[in-house]
Amino acid sequence: MKKKKSSPMAEYPVISDISDFDRNSGNFLERLLFKNRLLVISLCLVVTIVLGYFALGQTLNAAFEKMIPTKHPYIANFLEYKDQLAGLGNNLRIAVETTPEGNIFTKEYLDVVRRLNDEIFLLKGVERPYMKSIWTPATRWIGVTEDGFDGGPVIPDDYDGSSESIDQVRLNVERSGEIGQLIAADYRSSVILVPLIDRDPQTGEPLDYHVFSQQIESLREKYETDTITIHITGFAKVVGDLIAGLEQMLLFFGLTILICSAVLYWYTRCVRSTILVVICSFIAVVWLLGLLPLFGYQLDPYSILVPFLVFAIGMSHGAQMMNGIMQEIGRGAHRVVSARYTFRKLFLTGITALLTDAIGFAVLMVIAIKVIQDLALIASVGVTLLIFTNLVLLPILLSYIGVGKKATQRSHEAALRDSADAQHAQHPMWRFLNLFAKPGWAHTAVLVAAVLGVLGFMVSTQVKIGDLDPGAPELWPDSRYNRDNAFMVENYSASSDMYVVMVKTDQYACGQYENLIKVDELEWRLQQLPGVVSTTSLAALSKVSAAGMNEGSFKWYGIPPNQNLLNAIITRAPRDLFNQPCDLLTVYAYLTDHKAKTLESVVQAVEGFARENNSDSLRFMSAAGNAGIEAATNIVVERANTQMLVLVYIAVIVLSYIAFRSVIAVVCAILPLMLTSVLCQALMVFLGIGVKVATLPVIALGVGIGVDYALYVMSVLLARRREGMTLSEAYYNALLGTGKMVVLTAITLGAAVCTWAFSPIKFQADMGLLLGFMFVWNMLGALILMPALAYFLMPLKASVRIPSTLVKKVGDSACESRSE
Repeated sequence: MKKKKSSPMAEYPVISDISDFDRNSGNFLERLLFKNRLLVISLCLVVTIVLGYFALGQTLNAAFEKMIPTKHPYIANFLEYKDQLAGLGNNLRIAVETTPEGNIFTKEYLDVVRRLNDEIFLLKGVERPYMKSIWTPATRWIGVTEDGFDGGPVIPDDYDGSSESIDQVRLNVERSGEIGQLIAADYRSSVILVPLIDRDPQTGEPLDYHVFSQQIESLREKYETDTITIHITGFAKVVGDLIAGLEQMLLFFGLTILICSAVLYWYTRCVRSTILVVICSFIAVVWLLGLLPLFGYQLDPYSILVPFLVFAIGMSHGAQMMNGIMQEIGRGAHRVVSARYTFRKLFLTGITALLTDAIGFAVLMVIAIKVIQDLALIASVGVTLLIFTNLVLLPILLSYIGVGKKATQRSHEAALRDSADAQHAQHPMWRFLNLFAKPGWAHTAVLVAAVLGVLGFMVSTQVKIGDLDPGAPELWPDSRYNRDNAFMVENYSASSDMYVVMVKTDQYACGQYENLIKVDELEWRLQQLPGVVSTTSLAALSKVSAAGMNEGSFKWYGIPPNQNLLNAIITRAPRDLFNQPCDLLTVYAYLTDHKAKTLESVVQAVEGFARENNSDSLRFMSAAGNAGIEAATNIVVERANTQMLVLVYIAVIVLSYIAFRSVIAVVCAILPLMLTSVLCQALMVFLGIGVKVATLPVIALGVGIGVDYALYVMSVLLARRREGMTLSEAYYNALLGTGKMVVLTAITLGAAVCTWAFSPIKFQADMGLLLGFMFVWNMLGALILMPALAYFLMPLKASVRIPSTLVKKVGDSACESRSE
């Protein structure tokens, strides 16, 4: 049995024979885990099998109310009166279009609409009483005759498909007031309006949007012909298309595994250890997917990206652990000793980095939108699981199988070469990076960073809140859904973007003249806005009806001051304009789009009018309709954007201080992160990406994960400075120890998320692009700007530079086997 003497490169004695190793060395956790290695592996195996079984039941879905800020006053108003505003929440609009040469007044066209209407009526999840189309009894016409008002359903009860019946339908359509709403002005298409129930009222189960979307698509395929085209818009269709696109994300998951594995193998040249790192990272994903159904969670279009991130983060931290073990074995240490040494050195920094990642995710919980809170919770749990799989299970497994001989020899030769470099000619890449810890280059780096920061901040102030594109920005502009939406906007004044103002009155007072005058004034103000296509309300109907009651003369067009006449009008008015107790009116504003600028102008107009006219007996409240909900979401996102950034930076600063015990070190580590955050928002301006539900988590994730680089590099730098090295020597030493793995981590994470750019879902592509940008820039900040800042902020003498409260063990915990 031989015991090697400690080499100049060794932080711990090199022990090649396990019998010479003191098994009681190390802290309590290390002894507990490594003395019970088989038990730990057995427990992990059992947990993997059990949770893997539950993971097989994981499904993809989304819920309407999870996508909206339910605690915002606008949404609270909508939910309070939701039962009295049936059809104003989660709607589907299906337009049936005929050929350019034809029109809707043919027997064949009307028969297609009827059959399609009947099949949709029977679908699970449809709120049938409020469904509306040219064939539903609620779609009526009103006409003025010599005997007064007359009316009836647009499709008469005696319709038989004859030319006379069709002529009657045409006449009824012209008198229905539905042109521009249910019927296109060119008479080439009509709409089936389908309100949906988000949850089954009997079972309480959420609507399965994937299944519902497939049913709608099958109906589209069934009824589309050479002469009939069907266009579908609405939240349910967006979610259905997203879920369909998510199924293709499995390909990207496989691509992520291949990229991460290839990068890791390129660095280590060890097949067995590379496979082991992949397996441990994948186990964390299996555990996460298995835990979700146990706690009643489902993956949705936003949280589906979490398993990708968890796997990529696990690969990066697993690579750090494997690299340390490989270097120890390369020095000649036994594989069990190597695993324990590496665990001893890297566990503290690794757990600090992962907890920082988890807190970066958890900060998103402050955003009062359920889908983001779910993403935050799922991501936090996933990153926490990596502590067990990649910081505990991985070194224990490597203590059994070790690493390949060729990889060990290569690692040892690299260590000797780095040692020679440190004493003689430095490695070109590390020599270049080390220049930033010296005068001249440090001045240039800080100056360039300051200029980029100022320019980036000026551009970032122009970042917009909300959607910047028409249609569904979650999907690509040329997607089928966005083409359908463009058709709706072009052919219907009652667009799919609807902002609804709720007007609360005293009971039975909704039709009072004074109240209708105020409603009419609000309509007039809204009509002056460039983003408003049209409006409708009980006040508008009263003006038309007043003219109709006076032989159709528009001299009488206006709200009649006679209350008896108003009462007569109200008895014939459709109930979507007021509720049964007649204490709630609705004002519909149909918008050109739901872009942030459009919604902002409407919100300002309505809020200003409400401040001027609200009283104890009359209140104007925002907002229902999809545009109203989107406006509330934008308000919440704008407020949360700043709040989230402040909280995530506070969390990162606190954890960094715990790791460094140095205010100066924290400043050097955090400033590069802040620069990246500013530049990321500037990039969003250039790419035309708004701050919204899909992009809001990106900056928090970039900061939380990006600080990992600083933790690994700064911890080693501080430890070497405490030993008396100059800043340049300490930084070069940190580059040899952890700089390689920082570069590897950035490449792994960046490459993994950049594959999302090819996703069929646009917001996932946007997230991948922004995250990739932040990962790379955070790496550059840690390797270039951080040492430059250290040159200016840290005193020249090491004894003065580093606070005496710095615990040497913190630096050692992050330092892998390195040359000194």
